[in-house]
Amino acid sequence: MRGLKVPSFYRRMLKEKIDLLLTDCFDQRPDLFLIDILISENNEISISIDGDNGVKVEDCIFISRQIEGNLDRDEIDFSLKVSSCGATSPLVNVRQYSKHYGRTLTIKTFDDIYEGKLISANEKNINLVWKVKEPKPVGKGKITVEKSIDINYSKIKEAKVKVKF
Repeated sequence: MRGLKVPSFYRRMLKEKIDLLLTDCFDQRPDLFLIDILISENNEISISIDGDNGVKVEDCIFISRQIEGNLDRDEIDFSLKVSSCGATSPLVNVRQYSKHYGRTLTIKTFDDIYEGKLISANEKNINLVWKVKEPKPVGKGKITVEKSIDINYSKIKEAKVKVKF
């Protein structure tokens, strides 16, 4: 049956069952949370997770075993991949911001792009600070000025951690 397209109502039923299983997983492991779940037409299930303290291989194995152990392969064939969201993946969940305090983020809003150090994050917005050189108010030359902005989550189009090597 693998490789065959599965009707969309079966995929919806499968997703509902997986959602329930994931809820149970996250009840057992409240430090983990869902980033994304995709189910292809061929029942290839991809689950992306993150955690307040990062994600270890053991965390992915835990989720994978909980899902696989509670789905009947005789009922419907599937493949399953559980992974962490990755260092270069966009931040999509409010919980992801708090673990990146002090790191540089690139934030695209619907109006502008900001790059700065994450100073705070709460349930409504984040605060970034950065330094910029501006002309002196009097005389020639430039001075370094610290800028700051509060950005509401609803205004964020894309947010990424700037990875430094």
